[in-house]
Amino acid sequence: MNEIAPRRASRQVHVGHVRIGGDAPVAVQAMTNTDTADAAATVRQIAELARAGAELVRITVNNDEAAAQVARIREQLDRQDVAVPLVGDFHFNGHRLLSAYPDCAQALAKYRINPGNVGKGSKRDEQFCSMIETACRYDKPVRIGVNWGSLDPALMARMMNDNARLPQPRDAAAVMREALVVSALENAARAVMVGMPANRIVLSAKVSNVPDLLAVYRELGRRCDYPLHLGLTEAGMGSKGIVASSVALGVLLQQGIGDTIRISLTPEPNGDRSREVVVAQQILQSMGLRTFTPTVVACPGCGRTTSTFFQELASQIEAYLRAQAPLWKNTFPGAEQMHVAVMGCVVNGPGESKLADIGISLPGSGEHPSAPVFIDGARALTLKGDTIADDFKQLVNDYVAAKYGGDQLAAQRLAQAMKHGAADAKPQGSLPPLVRLAEINGM
Repeated sequence: MNEIAPRRASRQVHVGHVRIGGDAPVAVQAMTNTDTADAAATVRQIAELARAGAELVRITVNNDEAAAQVARIREQLDRQDVAVPLVGDFHFNGHRLLSAYPDCAQALAKYRINPGNVGKGSKRDEQFCSMIETACRYDKPVRIGVNWGSLDPALMARMMNDNARLPQPRDAAAVMREALVVSALENAARAVMVGMPANRIVLSAKVSNVPDLLAVYRELGRRCDYPLHLGLTEAGMGSKGIVASSVALGVLLQQGIGDTIRISLTPEPNGDRSREVVVAQQILQSMGLRTFTPTVVACPGCGRTTSTFFQELASQIEAYLRAQAPLWKNTFPGAEQMHVAVMGCVVNGPGESKLADIGISLPGSGEHPSAPVFIDGARALTLKGDTIADDFKQLVNDYVAAKYGGDQLAAQRLAQAMKHGAADAKPQGSLPPLVRLAEINGM
């Protein structure tokens, strides 16, 4: 049996109120695709990503207009009580922008620096060190993010020449993988030499090919104790990007490698940017590393589920639970661990519904609007008619309030619903705990 390996030991980096590495849970990141100079649009998208569950949000800081808006963006988010830390993404001119806009340097919680894009020749080290010095001045952590699309050409040339002199030279792909690791480690060492504390550094080494990503991060994880930011660069659109990211990150996380993740999905035109947050959360939750929303078990449908009623019901319930999860997080702690079954026919439906905390099972074969509901393993009542979805949502609400919030009125409402709905339900076994709770309290 392949179990999740213990997390690789790493230093812990504080990014605002978020911890990365050490014993902290794997953090979910996202990145905006708005023009940062458009402060209003950027604030809207950051808020959307934060509401979806992003714990860190990265924004592009690529020119004077963008840098001039960063502090204003932070202020507007604070007025909206959106406390998500902001990470500034710098390439080419980051040293100049951080120097010219001190309010930008202060407002950001972390800087992302790509050492392959900070300058050429003799200016490269100077400009890299300038950014590190600014980070030290404002007490900001950095992510040194190496990317195989922008490797330092001088480093690559040096390593290719060294490889050519070997008795048995390695292939070019192996040299490039090693160059990614060396670049990340050498630049981390340079940052420490300049004055950056080692516990203020996160590393990443991104590629867009799954086998290469696995090889690079295994080696990087073996050779340092910095926390690691995982992600495929340019993962792609739709199912391709989701599958590739899930495979790559799933393998690494299973091996205990990775402290924060970002899913670099290309959205459809005018698509929802927060999808990358949902995918990241689903990867972590599917592996049992974190819980974010109640888990919905739903069958794929077959010839027994011939109408669209089951698909619509499953979609409505899953969307509803995801929308409610942030509201339940503080009010009903533990509700995110709930399992809900929405099943389409009598083959596996009753069994899966019994195993869930609360489940509904449609009859299949045309799916007439009549569906038994199971609560805490027992068949409790049958829902009928055109309001099944809304009625089931209300049952879920009362179940959550009663089980995770100790709400006696919710338990009584649930018991009353069971009492009225049980005439055709032919209940099996003993009453669920919440019904007994309500009866004990005088129902």
